[in-house]
Amino acid sequence: MVSGIGAVRGVLKNTPFRRLWYCTGLSSLGDWLGLLATTALATQLATGYQAQNYALGAVLVVRLIPSAVLGPLAGAFADRFDRRYTMIITDLLRFFLFMWIPLTHSLTVLYVATFLIECVGLFWNPAKDASVPNLVRKDQIEAANQLSLITTYGLTPVAAAAVFSLLALISKALATQFGFFGTNQVGLALYLNAATFLVGAITVVFIREISGPHARTDPSERQPGLWTMLREGAHFIRTTGLIRGIIFGILGAFAAGGAVIGAGKTYVGSLGGGDAAYGMLFGTVFVGLGLGMAFGPRVAREVSRRRIFGLAIVFSGICLALTAVMPHVALAIITVFGVGFGAGVSYLSAVTLLGAEISDDMRGRIFAFIQSLVRVVLILALAAVPVLVGTIGQRKLPGIGGTVDGTRIVLFVAGTLAALAGVFAYRQMDDRGKVPVLADLMTSLRRDSSGRRRLNSGGVLIAFEGGEGAGKSSQIRRLAEQLRADGVAVVETHEPGATPVGAQIRKLLLETETPISPRSEALLFAADRAHHVATIIRPALDNGEVVLTDRFVDSSLAYQGAGRTLSTDEVKRLSRWATEDLVPDLTVLLDIPPAEGLARVASRANHGGPDRLERETIQFHDRVRQSFRWLAESDPNRYLVLDATLPVEELASTVLIAVRGVLALRPRPPFEPPADAPLANLPNAPRPASGLTP
Repeated sequence: MVSGIGAVRGVLKNTPFRRLWYCTGLSSLGDWLGLLATTALATQLATGYQAQNYALGAVLVVRLIPSAVLGPLAGAFADRFDRRYTMIITDLLRFFLFMWIPLTHSLTVLYVATFLIECVGLFWNPAKDASVPNLVRKDQIEAANQLSLITTYGLTPVAAAAVFSLLALISKALATQFGFFGTNQVGLALYLNAATFLVGAITVVFIREISGPHARTDPSERQPGLWTMLREGAHFIRTTGLIRGIIFGILGAFAAGGAVIGAGKTYVGSLGGGDAAYGMLFGTVFVGLGLGMAFGPRVAREVSRRRIFGLAIVFSGICLALTAVMPHVALAIITVFGVGFGAGVSYLSAVTLLGAEISDDMRGRIFAFIQSLVRVVLILALAAVPVLVGTIGQRKLPGIGGTVDGTRIVLFVAGTLAALAGVFAYRQMDDRGKVPVLADLMTSLRRDSSGRRRLNSGGVLIAFEGGEGAGKSSQIRRLAEQLRADGVAVVETHEPGATPVGAQIRKLLLETETPISPRSEALLFAADRAHHVATIIRPALDNGEVVLTDRFVDSSLAYQGAGRTLSTDEVKRLSRWATEDLVPDLTVLLDIPPAEGLARVASRANHGGPDRLERETIQFHDRVRQSFRWLAESDPNRYLVLDATLPVEELASTVLIAVRGVLALRPRPPFEPPADAPLANLPNAPRPASGLTP
């Protein structure tokens, strides 16, 4: 699974998810704005330095306690009742509670309302998270989670801080005219905060696709009670390796992050830094967290998310251990960024795995447990780290004569424990045990080296994809004729069967009456493609020619992946190995309804009867068509998607324009005049009007 800009755009085209994303942003903005407003109000309502600090701490404790008490119950609730109604009701309750706080202007009311708000929020979050996989395709889950997490931890905290500062200035200006704002300086922030939840509730009303097991089961079927569901969830957590691995990994990742925050002030002081350096260190953790969520999947494009989860935590732990021995603030910021980046990658991977691999009737409980676990770990880390640092103090190094600050010891131990937790998570969750992890990482990080060679040589690979009867062969023939008329060297080829070896494989694949298992079929197509690339495509590209191929890797992803319902990731890895990571410069997808395409095939005068794939059911071909469209949606920069029912001439014209655009990027060969040409008669290097290189 790869999350890029194209995948995110594809997710946002999904109207129900886009509305849910709006709600997520509003809820997150309300949460962060509420944190700023309630903590600020607590210090205003208390008198004296000590009382203000106690009030501030009490608000934070009140916000965090409910997660440890009600988290599992909220998850069972999300699995038992309709999630849409749960989200609407909880948002409305938060609206009224936030409205209550500025109207009473009481520290007691602030504590009670904050506690209730957190309790209500615990029911909203698992209902929302458990609904995401039901609104998007399975291949879009990571992009959907990526967008939600970046919004929650990257965009809305910054927006909330800016809005809070702006409202504080407005309140200060209004205080000169209205006494209410003089005694209630955060009232505007709290009212706006309440409004975000009201708008969120109204938005959820229109997301009718959100439901839950309660809404989808037979009304006559008796639903299990909450206590039974809690016991089922606890048993599932104990007996499932994936969940055990995620739990230990989350413990390690967020304990590491909590250690940085808890020991940060003292640690920066040991390096000679002040409040500014502490602020930078604190902010760097969240910058790394956000960038890890945004770019982590692109760094390790094809590594299994089960693997990358544990590896990211190991990376985070190693960075934390290195932070403990950094001699300067600047170097510490670099390693702290690594701590946040690894935590971001691991958290995104965990949420994606939970959404993709946990059944819908169990998902709410697991999400709630993980979210509660994160909060509890942070509470314990923030509470325990300062105590440990103070207990250790400054220790003299035996035999050296120097001293080491307690923060260094705590950070090093925390980093080591986090790395060990990552190793445990990796061993619990690894689904590719026979593939060396280093080789897996190197394969993922490696880019298409042949692409750089093609850029130097001028070779270009254009793949034509589509279902049966889409007209690929006709379009390739027309394009080749036009390019040759422009002076471009073109090679036309196809899959399967373009080589003598491939012709034999084609007979096995398409002309046999003997059933072939889906995996065998995928391997045979990969074998044909490997020989095809090695003997026809790659030599032509290295010679600077333009290769037009009728089908390539995407056909295997569509036919064997979606059509045969094999794992798309496995088919992709197999195809990448067969082609040595060769990727087309442009893929032309001719999209056609399967019924119309198959009718075209049957009407051909020279058609000798349907082959083995053409005889498949219409449902098979529907899955193939949908898979092609999903592939194009996930990488729009590489695809040209055309309606194959349009006139052939119109399609050919559009294809030619797109291909000329690709060819215009090829390097122009230097002009070398004949050795005996007079210097006075030498022309400039020729440049065809079409932008093509002859």
